[in-house]
Amino acid sequence: MATFDEEKQNKQLDELHKQEEEELVAVLAESKYKLPYIDLARLGTDNEALRAISEKDARELKVAPFKLFGKNIFIGVRSPSDDLLAKLKDQIERQNLIPTFYMISMASLEKVWARYKELSLAESSKIGGLDISGSVLREIGKGIKTMKDVERLIGETTEGNPIHKISKMLEIILAGAIAIKASDVHIEPEKDRSRLRLRLDGILHDVMFFENNIYHLFNSRIKLLSGMKLTTKIAQDGRFSIMEDKEEISIRTSLIPGAYGESIVMRILDPKSIQIDLKDIGIEPFLFSVIEQEIAKPNGLILVTGPTGSGKTTTLYAFLRRIYSPEIKIITIEDPVEYHLPGITQTQVNPDKGYDFLEGLRSGLRQDPDVVMIGEIRDAETAKTAIESALTGHMVFSTLHTNNAAGVIPRLIDLGANPKIMVSALSLSIAQRLVRKLCTRCKVEKSPTEKQSKILKSIMDGIKEEGKSLTNYKIDPRAPVKLFTPVGCEECNMTGYKGRIGIFEAIKTDEAIEKIIPQNPSEREIKRIARAQGILSMRQDGIVKMLNGITSFEEVQSVVDLLEE
Repeated sequence: MATFDEEKQNKQLDELHKQEEEELVAVLAESKYKLPYIDLARLGTDNEALRAISEKDARELKVAPFKLFGKNIFIGVRSPSDDLLAKLKDQIERQNLIPTFYMISMASLEKVWARYKELSLAESSKIGGLDISGSVLREIGKGIKTMKDVERLIGETTEGNPIHKISKMLEIILAGAIAIKASDVHIEPEKDRSRLRLRLDGILHDVMFFENNIYHLFNSRIKLLSGMKLTTKIAQDGRFSIMEDKEEISIRTSLIPGAYGESIVMRILDPKSIQIDLKDIGIEPFLFSVIEQEIAKPNGLILVTGPTGSGKTTTLYAFLRRIYSPEIKIITIEDPVEYHLPGITQTQVNPDKGYDFLEGLRSGLRQDPDVVMIGEIRDAETAKTAIESALTGHMVFSTLHTNNAAGVIPRLIDLGANPKIMVSALSLSIAQRLVRKLCTRCKVEKSPTEKQSKILKSIMDGIKEEGKSLTNYKIDPRAPVKLFTPVGCEECNMTGYKGRIGIFEAIKTDEAIEKIIPQNPSEREIKRIARAQGILSMRQDGIVKMLNGITSFEEVQSVVDLLEE
C-alpha cells in the first residue's frame, strides 16, 4: 500500500502554482501591458543593477533591476502602471541610464530582492566594514610617489585584526596604483609566497612578496568587493567602483584558477586616463590634419589597427570626443564598456545572449545614429554590415587586427568584402603602437652606435626620398644625430620612462588606392602607392620621436621592425 507523502505533494502544488503564475503573467504582459515577459528564476542578477535602485524603493514599487549593460539597465516590474513606469524612467534617466522594462512574477521579484541581502553583506564586508572611500585613498596617495612607497606603507601596516589589516593593505595598493598611474594590479600566488606587481606604462614591475595566508584574505576581500562567488574555483569577472573627487574610478577584476590559487588582476579604469585630446596622443601634424578632415565627414569607414594594448580604444574615444556635439547621435558597441562617455549611447556585447558585435551593430543602426563605433570587426558579416553602414550615410569607426595600415585592405578582402564596394566605403586605415616616453627629468643625451647610425641614416634618407622635409618635424638634417637614453629617478619610479605616446601610420583611400583595390593588391603594393600621400610610416614616425628626445631607440625597436624596407 502506497504511503501518503504530504511534503512531496505540497512541493508539487507549490511548483504548479508558480508555473500557473508565470503563465498568467506572460499572458497579461502581452495582452494588457504590451511589455515583454521574462522569468528571472534562471537568470543571474548584476550587483551594479541592484545599486541603481535601493532595496527600499524596489520593494515599495515592486520592481527588480536585474541587468546592466553599459548604460542600459533592465528592470522587472510586477504591476506596470503608466504612472509607475514614468516615475521609474525619470529616476533612472537622472542616473544617466537607459531603462528597459519587463513584466515579471512575484517569484522573480522575490528572487532579485533576496540578492539585496547578499549585496548588503558584501558592502558591509568591504574594507573591514567600510566602503572604499575615494577621500581615504586620496590621503594615502599623498604619501606615495614611487612603488617603493607602496612597499614601505604595506610593511608598516602591522596593527589591527586580520580583516582590518588586509583592508588597509588593499587601500594602500589601490591608492598607490592610482597615484603612480598604474593600469593594472596583479596578485599572483606561488608555492611558498605570493607576488604583488603593478603594470606601469605597459611594463609589469615587482613591488613585493607576502605570505600566502595574506593572499587568501586578499582573495576573499576582492571577491566580496567585486560581487563574485566566494567558494567557486572557476574563472570569474567582477567590478567595483570608487568615487574620487566627483569622478568614478572603476576597478575591473579578473580571477583565473592556477596551480597554487587564483591569479587576481585588477584593472584600474580611471576616466582621467582617457581624457586625452586628439592632438595629445602623438599624431604628427600632417597626419593630424588628414584625420581631422576624415572624421568630420558625414559618412565613411575609418579603421584603427594594432595589437592588443596598443591604444586603439583610446584613439577611437579621442575621435568621438573630437566630433561630439548635441546635434548628432553617437552609438558604441563595445566589449566591454570600460569608460563612460557623456552624451554617447554605449552598449556592451553579450555573446552568451546572442548580442555580439554584429547584432549590436544591426540594433544600433535602428536607433538612427549619425556615428557608430564598433569595438572590433571579427567576422565577415560584421565587416559587410560596417561597410554597408558607411555607404548609407553613417560614419563608422572600428578596429581590426592587422600588423600595419597596408594590411587593412587585404584583411577586409579576406573577410569577404567586395573590393568594388569597399572602394566607396573605406576612408582611412590607421595603424598604431605605444611606446614609453623618456622621463624629461633624468634622460641623458648619447651618440648612436654604429649599427644605430646606419639604421637612422637609412630611414632618414627614405623620408627625404619620399619628398618629406625633416625640418617639418623639428629635425635639422645638417646637425649631428643625437639620441636620448633612460636613467631613472624618483619622478619616474627609477624606470627612466614616464607615460606613453603613440606612433602612427595611415593610408588614405585616395584615387590611386581606389584604382588598385579591385585588383586585390599585396601589402607591399599598397605601401608603394601610399608613399605619395606624404604620411610618415610607423618606423619613420618612431625615428622622428626618438630624434626629438620623446622616446628611446630601444622603445621604438621593441614595437616596430626598423630594418623593414
